[in-house]
Amino acid sequence: MEKRNKKQEILEAALELFSIQGFEATSVSQIADAVGIRKASLYSHFESKQAILDALVKKVLKQYAAHSIFSKDNWEKNDGALPETSDEAVKMIQGQIRYILHDPSISRARKMLVIEQFQNPELARLQTKQNYSDVMKYFTELIERLIRRGVLADEGPEIMAAQLCLPISVWINLCDREPDREQEVMELVEKHIRQFFRLYQLKPQ
Repeated sequence: MEKRNKKQEILEAALELFSIQGFEATSVSQIADAVGIRKASLYSHFESKQAILDALVKKVLKQYAAHSIFSKDNWEKNDGALPETSDEAVKMIQGQIRYILHDPSISRARKMLVIEQFQNPELARLQTKQNYSDVMKYFTELIERLIRRGVLADEGPEIMAAQLCLPISVWINLCDREPDREQEVMELVEKHIRQFFRLYQLKPQ
């Protein structure tokens, strides 16, 4: 039990440091100091700094898959509750934004990826996957399903997905830099989603 708790402390301290100064700039000694243990003791839990990073990525991805609307599991569980109105879409998307902004692990992991994307090829690929590819795939599939249900007009699901989700990604990045603008961003997100539905939602016959 004690060893598992100490491993968790190491992971949390490492993620905090990685999110502030990056993986490359953080030393094993700094992580050990943050936990309050000797460097040698840290190596009894993780064989290297890379092993800490690998464990962090695995842990955060598992957590994200369990809670994110973008995960395949959540897609399958929530297929019967697609957001077919602007009210439902606003509630769903704002909830996701709050989760990724305020969950400590998700927020710190995202900041770490931003820092490391230009110097660590592995994390650059993960940044692209998490913050572009998976998001576009989710929203494209969402729009395809809403088109099939007769909720939205078919004006090209991929470009419609880009129009819907990419401005939101920019606003999330803004909140990371300027957290006090979150309320402003939430209001913009709501206006943006409602406008999207006004443009593309089919009128009842």
